[in-house]
Amino acid sequence: HLDHILTMYKTAAVTLALVGSAAAFAPAPMPLRSSTTMSMSLQQNAAKAAVAGAAILAATPAFAGDADAGEKVFNANCAACHAGGQNSVVPDHTLEKSAIEKFLTGGFKESSVVTQVTNGKNAMPAFGGRLSDDDIANVATYVISKSEEGWE
Repeated sequence: HLDHILTMYKTAAVTLALVGSAAAFAPAPMPLRSSTTMSMSLQQNAAKAAVAGAAILAATPAFAGDADAGEKVFNANCAACHAGGQNSVVPDHTLEKSAIEKFLTGGFKESSVVTQVTNGKNAMPAFGGRLSDDDIANVATYVISKSEEGWE
């Protein structure tokens, strides 16, 4: 569900940026009257649309990995301690949404999971260098999506 929303969001942002960019640099239409300000206004608005689209793209997380691929990586690397979203080492530090919001530095978002998995913390080992950046992004997407669903 989250992947679908992010894909739609990115598609809309890319479309806005491309259309705005194209319109900003297109030749000005021939005015019906001598109205230079109107054609300039159209180009300025198109340029603003391009900037807005680019800003939306920049604000969109670079990760948002593949949850299905993340499940495979999770099962192979994380499930020994975190099966079913639990934590066999520190029982109250589960992968349930409420625990992530309470204990994970940065809160309930994929970037926080990426940081934790990459760098480790306390009893959790670092997986940066053991897993690829894509694998870590995929695990983060999987963990956040499963946490939102209640690990069902």
